[in-house]
Amino acid sequence: MKISASILAAKLTGLSAELPTYKQENIDLIHIDVMDGNFVPQISFGEAFTKEVKSHTQIPLDVHLMVSNPELHVPKYFDLNPYCITFHIETTNFSVRLAEEIRKAGIKVGVSLNPQTPPESISQILPYLDLVLLMTVDPGFYGQSFVKSGFEKIAAVRKLTKPYNIELEVDGGVNESNMEELAKLGVDITVVGSGLYKTGDPNAQGKKLKELAASARTRS
Repeated sequence: MKISASILAAKLTGLSAELPTYKQENIDLIHIDVMDGNFVPQISFGEAFTKEVKSHTQIPLDVHLMVSNPELHVPKYFDLNPYCITFHIETTNFSVRLAEEIRKAGIKVGVSLNPQTPPESISQILPYLDLVLLMTVDPGFYGQSFVKSGFEKIAAVRKLTKPYNIELEVDGGVNESNMEELAKLGVDITVVGSGLYKTGDPNAQGKKLKELAASARTRS
């Protein structure tokens, strides 16, 4: 399982020194939460900050756009060559065209669903996707607990994407207590915030989480 470090949970003032210490065998991706204060009530990172993060690490970026009208924002991240760019299905009426634009730039396409959004809402665009990001908390609010219906919805999304070569990513409330169950459900990428940074050693914690996931898959 890949670990995507949600740097929103890190001490941002020390990030320039901390990012170069991350080892890719423990942390596979750097998760960038772009919030516009519109689709979600918070304002966080933009393209300038994301570019600064890129300059301090060789680990690929996992760009998550929690913004309205993502078609206006997506091109700003092409030059950074991230692992993927993910937009929310709830935010645009032009999802197919947007997905094609991202793929044309040589970048993986992700689409995200809020907890209350039914999996079937993405059924028509599955052939255009490389990744589905399933929110297991309401987007835009840091430190929430994993929603109770999360496991059931993960299973439903995995069933929906099975005919396609699509990665399943989960974001929200991921930690040691649910990592094994997520692995058993076939989750490919977990976005981890406080569950990664709480110990003060994200490398060691990332390694531990990956070991939990690997052990669960061996037993299943």
